[in-house]
Amino acid sequence: MVRKPVVSTISSGGYLQGNVNGKLPSLGGKEPPGQEKVVLKKKITLLRGISIIIGTIIGAGIFISPKGVLQNTGSVGMSLIIWTVCGVLSLFGALSYAELGTSIKKSGGHYTYILEVFGPLPAFVRVWVELLIIRPAATAVISLAFGRYILEPFFIQCEIPELAIKLITAVGITVVMVLNSMSVSWSARIQIFLTFCKLTAILIIIVPGVMQLIKGQTHHFKDAFSGRDASIMGLPLAFYYGMYAYAGWFYLNFVTEEVENPEKNIPLAICISMAIVTVGYVLTNVAYFTTISAEELLLSNAVAVTFSERLLGNFSLAVPIFVALSCFGSMNGGVFAVSRLFYVASREGHLPEILSMIHVRKHTPLPAVIVLHPLTMIMLFSGDLYSLLNFLSFARWLFIGLAVAGLIYLRYKRPDMHRPFKVPLFIPALFSFTCLFMVALSLYSDPFSTGIGFIITLTGVPAYYLFIIWDKKPKWFRRMSDGITRTLQIILEVVPEEDCRKL
Repeated sequence: MVRKPVVSTISSGGYLQGNVNGKLPSLGGKEPPGQEKVVLKKKITLLRGISIIIGTIIGAGIFISPKGVLQNTGSVGMSLIIWTVCGVLSLFGALSYAELGTSIKKSGGHYTYILEVFGPLPAFVRVWVELLIIRPAATAVISLAFGRYILEPFFIQCEIPELAIKLITAVGITVVMVLNSMSVSWSARIQIFLTFCKLTAILIIIVPGVMQLIKGQTHHFKDAFSGRDASIMGLPLAFYYGMYAYAGWFYLNFVTEEVENPEKNIPLAICISMAIVTVGYVLTNVAYFTTISAEELLLSNAVAVTFSERLLGNFSLAVPIFVALSCFGSMNGGVFAVSRLFYVASREGHLPEILSMIHVRKHTPLPAVIVLHPLTMIMLFSGDLYSLLNFLSFARWLFIGLAVAGLIYLRYKRPDMHRPFKVPLFIPALFSFTCLFMVALSLYSDPFSTGIGFIITLTGVPAYYLFIIWDKKPKWFRRMSDGITRTLQIILEVVPEEDCRKL
């Protein structure tokens, strides 16, 4: 059920002037003189698209703890193979999303594709879990890494106080939210800068590592496949850690409607980004092993810092700063993209209508951006975020697997659908199978955590029938809802988007 906006614009006196179609008042069928259409503009160029993908994928993981892959493979050689294979699998998923994004030219990513193929209930459950738990918790976790590493140079000789980390983290989250609320262009420009910082950080590790190889420091690669044999349960878990490190290739599809020439730029941005990230990740791991043994890597909680302390001397102090900037870029890219998911879900009637409104001057989805702020702050100060993410990590791969499986369904259900970019069918088939296999494995290997996540996900079903399907809500509830919407609209200076998208 798609709700129509109750209000549409704010007059100069601050009063709401509404019509049920959600359009600005017209003068003889034309736009009022000097009135600019209130829409999300196409400001994502190819370079900005690449920066969104790379800037969101490369967070803290590759610098801090690649030991999850090594732990579950048992050898240096097998861990490098897993990193490569996970990059190829992620590329397969990204190419599948490139076809979906150029065929269904709507923002929203997973949510939009699941809605298109499987209907409103699974799509609502996806956005329900994303809004309440996954995105606030994920943002809080990467933000905590930002807070810890930005403070590291100031607490060399002692432990960083947890309160200090959380306070600087809260400031970082707030800055990201304000930035994304104020300007799409500035957010994208800063993302480009931060992407270059991430690549610089990787090069700081790769270049000394290559120099070590040239000097003959290859003893950690001798008998690379010797060591503890990987178990049948270990290899799939290693894939899980690897795929988690590559997660983020799907974020450009969240902002499809803001991409210039999406039929060309989305596939190009995805292919270029995934090639850079995969090569960078594999070479970074190779560089680690030129200086750190497998046993030492497993004992380190911050591999990049351990590596830099041994090889770079005083310059190693720069590494935590670059890691912090890398985390900030992931925070910025994630908020920028996921706010569009909430915006689209609201436009479809699955979230409160205020989230589908746009600032009258800045042309940003202001409510959809700031809704994350209080939820993220609650997560930040509430306790063990990593356990919470473990409960719900299976949901991400379940819905991504479903979305890619939907591509195969659309091939047969709608063969005449316009597809400017088309991938061989084995690519989505292999990727969706891998995702669903990881989900099934998590149910077997960790039934407690996965079961809790499954229960939390299922709460979206009664919520769907209560908030979306049930039409006979009390009048007092409707009046209160409309009043809150009007009040927020005045305070935030937002209006519904002009219905002028050519989809």
